[in-house]
Amino acid sequence: MANNASAAVEPVELTDYFIHEDGVAFAGRHLLIDLWDAEHLTDIDYIEQTVCRAAAAANATVLKVDLHQFSDSGGVSGVAILAESHISIHTWPERDYAALDVFMCGSCNPHNALPILKSAFNAKSATVNETRRGVVA
Repeated sequence: MANNASAAVEPVELTDYFIHEDGVAFAGRHLLIDLWDAEHLTDIDYIEQTVCRAAAAANATVLKVDLHQFSDSGGVSGVAILAESHISIHTWPERDYAALDVFMCGSCNPHNALPILKSAFNAKSATVNETRRGVVA
C-alpha cells in the first residue's frame, strides 16, 4: 500500500455564503433596529408589504412571511424568512415603537433595508446596532 500522506491537497472552495471582509470571515450582518414614534404598527398587510420591500432593497429573497396580530393590543409580531436569513418585527402600537432585526448573509446588504423601514413606518427616531455573526477568522 502506498503512503500518500505527503501528497498535495487541493484547496476546497467553500460555498457557504460567509462574508469575507478586511481579513475576517463571518456568517452575516445582524442589525438590531429600534423605531420610535412610528406609524402603521397595527396594519398587518402594510407590515408584510414593508418587510418584503425592505428585503428586496437589500437584494434578499423572501421565502415566506408569517405575521401574527395580537387582538388585545393590535401589535404585530412575525418574521420574513429569507433565503439569506430573516427579518423579524415586533410592534408596540401603544408606545409607537417597533423592534426589528435584519440578519443577512452572502452578498445581501441589510443596511439597504433601513431607509425603507424608517420611511414606511415614518419613524421620528431610530437606533441601529450591528453585530457580525459567526466570526471565524
